[in-house]
Amino acid sequence: MTIKLWHCHNARSLRALWALEEMGLDYELESMPFPPRLAQPEFLEVNELGTIPYMIDGDTHMTESSGIPLYLLERYGKYEFGLKPDHPEYGDYLNWLFHSDATLTFPQTVYLRYSLFEPAERGLQEAGTDYVQWFHARLRRLNTTLADGRQYLVDDRFTIADIAIAYALHLGELLKIDEPYKPPIRDYLNRMRARPAFQKVVVIGEEKSIFK
Repeated sequence: MTIKLWHCHNARSLRALWALEEMGLDYELESMPFPPRLAQPEFLEVNELGTIPYMIDGDTHMTESSGIPLYLLERYGKYEFGLKPDHPEYGDYLNWLFHSDATLTFPQTVYLRYSLFEPAERGLQEAGTDYVQWFHARLRRLNTTLADGRQYLVDDRFTIADIAIAYALHLGELLKIDEPYKPPIRDYLNRMRARPAFQKVVVIGEEKSIFK
């Protein structure tokens, strides 16, 4: 059965789509406007959470943007894009993979919700601003890691950890909260976005997008 992914342009589903393209896996794509639960309410019949990404692979149904690349890698043996548990950098690899969403993308989505989508009369914009400061503070570890001139996060090669982290940086730029990106972070982000797989998938759904 073909893998099917539901996606919105430049939303977190880009992690899953980018991974599929890098790995050369066959997939079917459903591109939707953002946020899909409001712009395309019938999507709730597919995914009751109304969130993206949403992926189906046979009996497997997944909703987490950092979990899907890991599943694809392990399910289809695409270890050229990841590390095995006996690798000395395996802990760092997993940490970056989950740091990307729990530590970096989480405050970005709070900012997106309260600063851009909530009506001003609700007075919640300050909460969004506070979470921008959180995001900025959480860049410290990445700044320190990339300061040594490395090209990739682990094992001197491209992995799904780079997909996960680069997406968070890409979103920060789209949201215009990228002021504290130091030159090593900007160089790293541009290097990741220059990959052919990213270039191919980043434009998908652009005509329906709020992220341009």
